[in-house]
Amino acid sequence: MDFDYPPDDDPRRLEVRSWLSGHPDPGAQDLVDAGYVVPHWPDPYGLSADPMHQLIIDDEWRRAGVSRPANPIGIGWAGPTILSAGTEAQQRRYLPSILNGEEFWCQLFSEPDAGSDLANLATRAVRDGDEYVVNGSKIWTSGAHRSKFGILIARTDPDVPKHKGISYFICPMDLPGITMTPIVDMTTAHSFNQVFFDDVRIPADLLVGGEGDGWRLTRMTLSNERVSLSSAGSLWGEGPSADNLLDLVRQAGGTDDPVLRQRLAALYCESEVLRLNRLRTLSARLAGRTPGAEASIQKAMSDEHGQHVLEAAKDLCGAEGMLEGSGPAGELAPSSRTGTTEINLDADQFPGVDRIWHYGFLFSPALTLGGGTFAVQRNIVAEMVLGLPRDTNVEKGLTWAEARRS
Repeated sequence: MDFDYPPDDDPRRLEVRSWLSGHPDPGAQDLVDAGYVVPHWPDPYGLSADPMHQLIIDDEWRRAGVSRPANPIGIGWAGPTILSAGTEAQQRRYLPSILNGEEFWCQLFSEPDAGSDLANLATRAVRDGDEYVVNGSKIWTSGAHRSKFGILIARTDPDVPKHKGISYFICPMDLPGITMTPIVDMTTAHSFNQVFFDDVRIPADLLVGGEGDGWRLTRMTLSNERVSLSSAGSLWGEGPSADNLLDLVRQAGGTDDPVLRQRLAALYCESEVLRLNRLRTLSARLAGRTPGAEASIQKAMSDEHGQHVLEAAKDLCGAEGMLEGSGPAGELAPSSRTGTTEINLDADQFPGVDRIWHYGFLFSPALTLGGGTFAVQRNIVAEMVLGLPRDTNVEKGLTWAEARRS
């Protein structure tokens, strides 16, 4: 396996650089029209780019400071599912506005009693003529308060095994009967919500795939999610990376503390292992194999690595690290920032400090829970890589709470 990117004179690099020279400040629609937002998608949306071509495009974008439109759930999760299983009418209506970021999307999957055991969901969708009537609630819905649409899974058949009675919907977020309660976490950001459905009527033509096919589509969405959550940034692929932190330490002249030096060396080693595992996944795809547990391995490792990076960033500040807004001083590249707009920290108190360090440190305990908990990822690895048997309670369809009661 080649661990290096293609050289600077690779024709695919030169093609991207030529386009960027003609579009020095590309807008969202420019990127969509060129196929660069989702280059791995087929025409007319993308370039049918193989994984190496995608890496080249991403690398050139990083160098040029270009970012995709800010619609992570729409572009990364809803879009691929609609492209794969949606009707032609659904694709024409929703994909263009997903890719250019005009219509923001959210994910309506988790429930108060169905998080790690997602198939235990209780939200019901009952067919009534040309509509489905939905009742229930969803929780930890990122960005629901500013979303135009959501991807929703609900139970359409309660009389079959729980994985078989689920259907997948496009849900307009302005439908009558949808209400939500904000969840403000300890970062003080309003990112999450609990969303309530009270006799919400969703048109039947917004069903994606067939009725009862929702669990297969959910797994498709989650596989895209876990790949996208495992990029180099410390916050589920976003925000600063270990390389950013190490660059700031170098800019400050390094450290003579042998314990801190060892921690920083360990961060570098972790980030390099993660980079090589991403290339391992890439090699599998280039060879025509569908990666199995690599996404779960990558996510489990990435989450803990992100916590290590952000803890080290605070510790490097000494006693000042206990203050709100503090972090390593220095200038981060624009592509290393998270883009979150709900953060409100005092920039004047800590000049030269990017506020993402403090926000990221407060948010980091959630990394090993969101997008599939660390325990779920380890179960997947245990079954798929080590060949260990599934828990007998899982085979019986019992949740952890039900297993305790039994």
